[in-house]
Amino acid sequence: MEVERAKKDDDLNSAAATDGGSAEEVSVERIFEASAEVPPPWQNQLTFRAMIVSFILSILFTFVVMKLNLTTGIIPSLNISAGLLGFFFVKTWTKLLQKGGFLKQPFTRQENTVIQTCVVASSGIAFSGGFGSYLFGMSDIVAKQSAEANTPLNIKNPHLGWMIGFLFIVSFLGLFSVVPLRKIMIVDFKLTYPSGTATAHLINSFHTPQGAKLAKKQVRALGKFFSFSFLWGFFQWFFTSGDDCGFANFPTFGLKAYENKFYFDFSATYVGVGMICPYLINVSLLVGSILSWGIMWPLIGAQKGKWYSANLGSTSLHGLQGYKVFIAIAMILGDGLYNFVKVLGRTVFGLYKQFKNRDVLPINERSSPTTITVSYDDKRRTELFLKDRIPSWIAVTGYVVMAIVSIITVPHIFPQLKWYHILTMYIIAPVLAFCNAYGCGLTDWSLASTYGKLAIFTIGAWAGAANGGVLAGLAACGVMMNIVSTASDLMQDFKTGYMTLASPRSMFLSQAIGTAMGCVISPCVFWLFYKAFPDFGQTGTAYPAPYALVYRNMSILGVEGFSALPKHCLMLCYVFFAAAVIVNAVRDLVGPKWARFIPLPMAMAIPFYIGGYFTIDMCVGSLILFIWRKLNKPKADAYSSAVASGLICGEGIWTLPSSILALAGVKPPICMKFLSGSTNLKVDSFLSPS
Repeated sequence: MEVERAKKDDDLNSAAATDGGSAEEVSVERIFEASAEVPPPWQNQLTFRAMIVSFILSILFTFVVMKLNLTTGIIPSLNISAGLLGFFFVKTWTKLLQKGGFLKQPFTRQENTVIQTCVVASSGIAFSGGFGSYLFGMSDIVAKQSAEANTPLNIKNPHLGWMIGFLFIVSFLGLFSVVPLRKIMIVDFKLTYPSGTATAHLINSFHTPQGAKLAKKQVRALGKFFSFSFLWGFFQWFFTSGDDCGFANFPTFGLKAYENKFYFDFSATYVGVGMICPYLINVSLLVGSILSWGIMWPLIGAQKGKWYSANLGSTSLHGLQGYKVFIAIAMILGDGLYNFVKVLGRTVFGLYKQFKNRDVLPINERSSPTTITVSYDDKRRTELFLKDRIPSWIAVTGYVVMAIVSIITVPHIFPQLKWYHILTMYIIAPVLAFCNAYGCGLTDWSLASTYGKLAIFTIGAWAGAANGGVLAGLAACGVMMNIVSTASDLMQDFKTGYMTLASPRSMFLSQAIGTAMGCVISPCVFWLFYKAFPDFGQTGTAYPAPYALVYRNMSILGVEGFSALPKHCLMLCYVFFAAAVIVNAVRDLVGPKWARFIPLPMAMAIPFYIGGYFTIDMCVGSLILFIWRKLNKPKADAYSSAVASGLICGEGIWTLPSSILALAGVKPPICMKFLSGSTNLKVDSFLSPS
């Protein structure tokens, strides 16, 4: 799991830690068989109503992901919300049709799985598309903040046309790269894929009589908190007429703490995110905030005029901003490198064991006389999973055709990225996609952004500083990140489909349709943000897109070396890089019992650059969940995800009308600002000189 895309809560993972076959006390498939459920043909799983609901939910979740992407970069798993809302919409639809006597096809768990897959694939493009990282990092808005490599050769401003075209070209390659391996991964290797397994358990439970009743109550709770969050965002808007106005700038712990980014900003979104993310992530974020904004930056700031020039602006990377950005980068790279080596090692070791024990061969083809017990659920699921095969020639042909199209067209979009750079990446990409999909199956960690960072450094350095290497590195990051991210997501969805008896064909087509939706919806939503807010992408504003500057500076670092670093910054980067590796190693050595008390370096790094305000919100979310579990654990476990999803989605969707109001030139009527007593006296005397 990456903290940039913080995925699960602890209970969900532990509940889904094993496959649904022999580990289940009661046979799920016998329950459905007893209710006379017959899985529909794959064509009937891809219904018109499923696609309509998927499209509506894709727009909703894209706004949510985009807002999170452009503020802090922490994105929780929305699989549960997608499954829950998909169930609610289609169940309501079918009930109305049933009452009118027009119902032709009942709502099945396979159709529910198709909706969830399509929505997550579509909204996932808002993350892997790089709108808050590599893609926006190409713009002149971010280039001006870095003050290095900001020549026209290393700048490409966002435009709707090329963004949609680029995403269509690179987003489908990952789908084709791992399709031939689906049987090996799911049936032969029996990889866990905790996220896919958890989602399957959820969808299976919805479609039992008892589960359907609970799902209705969960949807009701989600609806209540969605309404509250939306109305709360609407109410806050009235008080945000100018800079630093509104509840989001309330100095909760005093003005001095506010100056150092410590305050509760009344964001329902991040309270909800805090309820979904594990306690350890939220505590790690808080520890990182205190270490950076509470200790390090005040101490380094006191060296102004000694370590760096006192005349530099607040955004100059040669000043305090440089320490904030590059130390955060060092921690992210240290954490990423450690986890890359660890997951790759586990992947190689796991493959070695399975080949050594001949686990790679299907059960009915083994020469070993050993009798292997297979549960009824596994037999039933394997039978249907292998029934609707996707021919390997389709996958190979699709990959080759898309690669050829990409090699021809991408250099026209990014002239700095040559055809041989892209060809090299596409030769290597299937291996990396397999490693990421396999490692994700073992650990539930997708290292997509780590592979993207490797592309930044290798392709950027290969292109060279004189040939626009900074932009080439960012574009290469986009190509690689989309391929490996889509590959692991598809395999997670195949696991969900395997456990819900959804056809692999319907799952693959659903993922492809969702990806196509995302390639249009995500750029359009980003474009709305980009055009609606004049200070978009600037540090300290409502939508600073902090990771865009981080990714751009990674590319500069890979191409031009350490010239941008201020005094002693390189030494501190080495220290924090090593610390991230050591802390991760200690966490693995002490085991899960004690590791839950040791902060995560990746999570600690995020507030180094952004500030600690959102960590307060997330810790409030954790505190609410902790108290709720102490008072009524069964109810908290049943409804917390629905409540959190409502809080996230409500305020997230408010950004649509607020963006439209901004585009229309409608400004809030009030500015609510908080001043010190002495400043207030000066304002009063200025306004009333008599």
